[in-house]
Amino acid sequence: MNLVKLFAGSTVAVASLLPLSAFAQSFTVEDVAGRAVSFDAPVERVILGEGRMIYGLAPIEKENPFAKVVGWRNDMYMNDKGGYSAYVAKFPEAADIPFLGRLSNGTLSIETVVDLDADVLLLPIGDREAADEIGLEATLAETGTKIVYIDFREHILKNTEPSLEVLGKLFGHEERAEAVADYWNAQMARVTDTLEAAQPEEPDVFMYRAAGLVECCGTFGPDNFGLMVDWAGGHNIGSDFLPGYTGSINAEQVLASNPDVIVITGANWSNTEDASGFVNVGPGSASAAEENSAVLQTLMEHPAFTGSKAVANDDVHAIWHQFYTSPYQFVAVQQLAKWFHPELFADLDPDATFAEFHEKFLPIDYQPGYWADIKPAQ
Repeated sequence: MNLVKLFAGSTVAVASLLPLSAFAQSFTVEDVAGRAVSFDAPVERVILGEGRMIYGLAPIEKENPFAKVVGWRNDMYMNDKGGYSAYVAKFPEAADIPFLGRLSNGTLSIETVVDLDADVLLLPIGDREAADEIGLEATLAETGTKIVYIDFREHILKNTEPSLEVLGKLFGHEERAEAVADYWNAQMARVTDTLEAAQPEEPDVFMYRAAGLVECCGTFGPDNFGLMVDWAGGHNIGSDFLPGYTGSINAEQVLASNPDVIVITGANWSNTEDASGFVNVGPGSASAAEENSAVLQTLMEHPAFTGSKAVANDDVHAIWHQFYTSPYQFVAVQQLAKWFHPELFADLDPDATFAEFHEKFLPIDYQPGYWADIKPAQ
């Protein structure tokens, strides 16, 4: 008997054939691309299309963020040796999870994705166009692997909370996701509420993106770190020239803008080929203060910065690059605010904030070292 024909148009009858447990376990998420993606059961096998998604997954799957990960891109290993090492030290099995290539540059092997037999492939929203071009969703649908898009980079105000919500649903920890979002909002308000009340003058800020990896003058437009500058009470110079969240402007424009403050994004890029002259900030890098000071001084010898107010006043700093692709932006905003308005935020302690966040939500211990100054504290 053909059950499809027999029960066509009668969803109630079809539903009556299924056990109640099937409905109890099924769920749907709406990803940041606006796609409704349905699952018949909790996910058990996950591929991270960007390794640094661990930053967002860790507070959701605190016990072991790698427990369901069967493959991940190698960007965390390449771009944040300190963070990668901290997580592998706590979860040694992570070192055995296979690395995958990157979809947007054509190095992701679809055959490898299929062989991993995952329930879901998590992709950053920036890979949506590349995925659509090769019909990846349809290809993987035949194997049972579904694509879900999240975003902690391109539109951080619009997508950070929805991305946390997606991860909470996928991994069965919706209350944790809500708690992380609540903490994010509360810590952001410690800066934005103070600024709204005080209405201080905004310094002109140049964010130098990924010095040592990107030639001068890579920077940020009106989102990502550019938006974080705004939230922290500064004026992001890159927003005057760039429409997107990232890009480059020429040295002459930086020189003419004469920034009051210069902030360089850095990380431990020692695993990255051709990386040199970078500021080593990030987990466990507090002991590198003197070395980072020397690097910052060398970077400021570039013609784009010589003679600027920032250099003249030693108002030059470095901050962990990976704040730009994680739900930890509130920490960066607090530190930026202290640099921009030191008197207004004299009592704000971003180190204490991030340490508390680790204690509440993350499976690894806090290791300071996420920022540096051209003149380290004595």
